[in-house]
Amino acid sequence: MATTFKFEARDSAGKTVKGTLAAASQNEVVADLRRRNLTPIDIQKGGGSMFGRTKSHGSGHRANKKMARKAWCKKGELEVFTRQLATMLGAGIPMLEALEILADQAESPGFAFCLDRVVESIRSGTDLSKALEQHKKVFSHIYVSMVRAGEASGQIDIILTRLAEYLESSAHLRSEIKAAMTYPVISLVLVFGIASFLMIGIVPSFKPVFESLDVKLPALTVFIMDIAFFMKDYWYLMFGGLLAAIVGIRMAVQTKRGELLRDQIVLKTPVFGTLFRKVALSRFARTFSTLIKSGVPILGAMEIVSDTSGNRVISMVIDNARDSVKNGESLSEPFTRSTVFPPMVVKMMAIGERSGALDTLLEKIAEFYDQQVEAEVKGLTSMIEPIMIAVMGFIVGGIVLAVFLPIFKLQEKLSNN
Repeated sequence: MATTFKFEARDSAGKTVKGTLAAASQNEVVADLRRRNLTPIDIQKGGGSMFGRTKSHGSGHRANKKMARKAWCKKGELEVFTRQLATMLGAGIPMLEALEILADQAESPGFAFCLDRVVESIRSGTDLSKALEQHKKVFSHIYVSMVRAGEASGQIDIILTRLAEYLESSAHLRSEIKAAMTYPVISLVLVFGIASFLMIGIVPSFKPVFESLDVKLPALTVFIMDIAFFMKDYWYLMFGGLLAAIVGIRMAVQTKRGELLRDQIVLKTPVFGTLFRKVALSRFARTFSTLIKSGVPILGAMEIVSDTSGNRVISMVIDNARDSVKNGESLSEPFTRSTVFPPMVVKMMAIGERSGALDTLLEKIAEFYDQQVEAEVKGLTSMIEPIMIAVMGFIVGGIVLAVFLPIFKLQEKLSNN
């Protein structure tokens, strides 16, 4: 027996379409809307919604949502959400129902709170992109722009799939960088900690022993002892100065000039500079490719890529290129004047621009640099380990040698007597 369903959907132009359909089930309504190239947003049976408003949540989860007062999400949660939403929309589940299901199963209270707010906005007639834009700490500029492009093209499920792939690739790249930086940072902290312990807690205690020896102290021992007593007497100045320097640097890089100077130094840093350059190029190519493939206009895509590049130097190059494109230049021409972008990248962009396959070639560039980053991370890890061992051995060995040199000198003097 046919039942009347009220529906709300979005067409290929991004406009909201409302109406009624007679069907035996909600699945038939979804299938009919799909045949008309409409994306279901909400479907109601008779006078009430078939989902969402009558759905009950577990008491524990409801309590967690009440505890949340700010929108936030755990690491990796946004990628899973995007992939699941794309799958559900592709399977024909209306958007509002899909979002309610995902809000109910969100792991973190903050993310559940955020999705509940998004659901409320969509129920009141707001587009998904505008609802997401209200939570900028969770959904980035690129995320909202791609969703908006998906709404305009009527391919929101396909765009969300591309967005999920982009987020997963970006997360993998971040993990590679974190792996490359974790070992040297931990090693430096250990070296500094061990050296400080020896210089402040151990070396000064040898002073009475050295004074009792009737020998002239070697220059290395005198030097180490002077540093040790300075550190012991003024340790608060040293650690306070270090803390002040860290805070000062962090405050400085929050300014535009300081951020630019930091990124210039980073790109010129020995060993790590090449790695950071490849990471920035990979991020640029993948973000640009994903946006163009999703239907975002090139000028708008360049603005987003500039904001999300992660390096102020590269952002300036992209901004200059965007201005040049506005004035009628080709896309690749402004990049040839930059020393940041390698000739290979510029030539591939030029070929992609001429052939109409810019998004494909940019994706190839991103894949190439991803492989380069992965190989370089492995190489750095294997190279840094012996270097840090050598540094630790040099510092600790120098301190130990300074302590034992007077004893060796005394032994030599006694042997001669």
